[in-house]
Amino acid sequence: MSGIAATSRITPLNEKLYHQSNLLGDWKGSFKQTHGSVEFNVLSINGNSAQVTYTHNGHTERGTATVSQNSITFGNVTIGTRDGKQAALEFSYQAPGQISQSGTQTAVLTKDPTAGNALVGSWTGATDVHTVSFQVLSIDGRNAQVKFNFDGHSGQGVGDVDGNSVLTSQIQFSNIDGTNGKVTFKSGGQTLSLAVQKFTPKTA
Repeated sequence: MSGIAATSRITPLNEKLYHQSNLLGDWKGSFKQTHGSVEFNVLSINGNSAQVTYTHNGHTERGTATVSQNSITFGNVTIGTRDGKQAALEFSYQAPGQISQSGTQTAVLTKDPTAGNALVGSWTGATDVHTVSFQVLSIDGRNAQVKFNFDGHSGQGVGDVDGNSVLTSQIQFSNIDGTNGKVTFKSGGQTLSLAVQKFTPKTA
């Protein structure tokens, strides 16, 4: 569904040459010099721009970054990866008028392999008027096998994994905390969002 969240559009040529889809995902690690934690989440890539979040020292920045070959630059931060599993991050800084306080910090980041797994499962929600269910059967890289039903309309196919969301042309699912989520769909000419919860089998 257009206008709800950006999906990744990587040109076939860039994917073939640089494997830019390897950059997508949630990267975590710590700076070598200060041992401070750092996280860089690449939500989507569209041509030569990317939507990212960058967290360091407990502060999170969000915005549009520049994509070049197999690296992404966001302000004074650059991240690059070759295998999609580990990435090198470099942070350049310079204090105004103080060359002695200029330099770089580096970090080796690892992609969080569990980020997409929390999406898998059955998610359901309802109001007095509307009902919705969204099932993520499996995830393979950027593709998710899904089934869904909203207000009597059902479908299945392949969705696009975008951070903590799965999008199809008809419906979008967003995972909030692993238990709660939100499903957005169009019904009767309206765009609706319903809260959903993950089905968890009861254990004896």
